[in-house]
Amino acid sequence: MEPRSPREPPVVPEGASAEELRRLVEEDRGELDIPTLRLLLRHPYTDGEVIEAIVRRPRWLSAYELRRDLARHPKTPPVHALRFLGGLYWRDLVELSLDPRLKPTLRRRAEEHVVERLSGLSLGEKMALARRAGHGILHRLRHDGHRRVIGALLENPRLTQGVLMPLASHESTPPEILRQIAENPRWGVLYAVRLALSRNPRTPPVVACGLLSGLRKGDLRAVADNPRLDTQVRRRAALLLGDGASRTRRP
Repeated sequence: MEPRSPREPPVVPEGASAEELRRLVEEDRGELDIPTLRLLLRHPYTDGEVIEAIVRRPRWLSAYELRRDLARHPKTPPVHALRFLGGLYWRDLVELSLDPRLKPTLRRRAEEHVVERLSGLSLGEKMALARRAGHGILHRLRHDGHRRVIGALLENPRLTQGVLMPLASHESTPPEILRQIAENPRWGVLYAVRLALSRNPRTPPVVACGLLSGLRKGDLRAVADNPRLDTQVRRRAALLLGDGASRTRRP
């Protein structure tokens, strides 16, 4: 076998201990390159001391990929991981925020960094984010107001009823967004969502009327008696109750 070239980076031994890995980093004389360091970070025995040894070499930290890998490593001391977050792309921050191996404080801070950049994202980026993000980001994206962003948000498997309900019930939500929620095959069939939409004065009347079938009598009564709702919606609720049109003549 030919001897290794002096300029060729050392191979990371598969069976190396944490102490051996730390010495490999500390004794480096310019042989370790970024791909080798990234491979080292995937070694099962890489611990906080090994990572501290890497972080002490500023010349390595100019590489984006290494900073990203360090921020996402479960053994990276929080003081360093938090320091690297600000320079990461939003897509990498989202992946970090969803990594269950990492401390909750780090994941929350990653979400906060993404939220801080929302105003600078394009429509396409917001849509991609809405399909993937976790709760902290979805809480902010639900107020975006663009129907394509909300459509992407409704596709997100991490979206919960608790995040969606304020959007369905609040009168500041645009009518086209309320229609979008009602027509969604996943969310438009849930009783609580149907009820919230039917009681929202901003829901288009034709949409609200279609939601009334199947509501409990008490909820139908509340709709029929609500003077803030469209007459068409109140009349439909009264008819379903068997009251005829008389309920809608109340002031």
